[in-house]
Amino acid sequence: MGGTAVFTVREVRRLLRKNHHLLSGPGPLLGPSGATTTMGLRRKNKSPPVLSHEFVIQNHADAVSCLAMGLLLGLMFEVTAKYVIIFITVQYNVTYTTDDRSEPIHFYEYGPKDIATIFFYMLIAIILHAVIQEYILDKINRRLHLSKTKHSKFNESGQLAFFYLFSFAWGASILTAEEFMTNPTLLWKDYPHSRMFFQVKFFYVCQIAYWLHALPELYFQKIRKEDIPRQLYYICLYIAHICGAYVLNFQRLGLILLVPHYLVELIFHASRLFYFSDENKQKGFTFWALLFVMARLLTLTLSVLTFGFGLARVENPGFSIADGNFNVLTVRISCLAAICLTQAWMMWKFINFQLKKWREHIQNQIPKKKITCTKSKSTKKEPNRANFVNGAVKLEDGASPRTRKSKVL
Repeated sequence: MGGTAVFTVREVRRLLRKNHHLLSGPGPLLGPSGATTTMGLRRKNKSPPVLSHEFVIQNHADAVSCLAMGLLLGLMFEVTAKYVIIFITVQYNVTYTTDDRSEPIHFYEYGPKDIATIFFYMLIAIILHAVIQEYILDKINRRLHLSKTKHSKFNESGQLAFFYLFSFAWGASILTAEEFMTNPTLLWKDYPHSRMFFQVKFFYVCQIAYWLHALPELYFQKIRKEDIPRQLYYICLYIAHICGAYVLNFQRLGLILLVPHYLVELIFHASRLFYFSDENKQKGFTFWALLFVMARLLTLTLSVLTFGFGLARVENPGFSIADGNFNVLTVRISCLAAICLTQAWMMWKFINFQLKKWREHIQNQIPKKKITCTKSKSTKKEPNRANFVNGAVKLEDGASPRTRKSKVL
């Protein structure tokens, strides 16, 4: 009726049988239970199986935050509070009272319970690492569209830049409160320095916790195999030097050496971040190179002055682990050798890096000179070639040359 076709039930069934192969292809169809199923297509965002590598990597921050929250909740109950307090607060408090001052003076020592405190703040470092990565670095990476190699280096520099900035500001505030900078003799005077102020001890606890957390982050962040040895080198060097200064009661020397070193590393990684955003921004690396050499000289000077002259004059032959006295010749030579070898290794890497950049700069300039030379030669030859059109010589005024008459024999 009115141009419309009317089909009976039999005709509809016949059409469905003929075109059944069209309906059986990939696409959303009704399953046995009435739910739509997709044939030939798989869901890409499937959750990985529980306790698999992908599951641990994706949910490690949530698991660590739950563990840290459980330790904090333990403070609410009297039964568990005396055990949980070891993880959260700084231990080994020593209080002194003097006749001149009515207020007592609080000092702190180190001991085995510091391992529990370091473990808790290592969990906090893992949580902060994940927060910075997800809410800051990943958003910047989406805008920059970096390659895989630059992406991993950008994440590494971003994390370290935040840490170096925080540690430099914290360490500089401690140095200004103390008198280590104005009076270098305090680095070896009245040794052993087994008693620390709260800020000094908490600074070392956080430093050790951060560099220990960097070891599992190599797995959590899926660091490439070729980058793991390089990162393991400097992580282990940080852990060895900071723990050595903390255990051997050289906290003052370690603090005054860490602050300028962190400043130099902060400038390097900040310059690296600017370079990834814009490759023309390379002036920061020049400033970093100058400060890097000055920091190495400062480190060697203070180390030789402290171990070679200062502590040697106030040497106490009574080596005692209980009293914290490690001022003996063997320990001093070992510490000085470790610092000198580390600084020499860093300078060797720095010189090789600068030579590599210099060679790349020279190699990039040589092809440009060749290209300009070939272009100049081709421009000189082009007018001569333009005078020949289809094998005939063409004059400048457009007139063709006079043709010679062929001799008839």
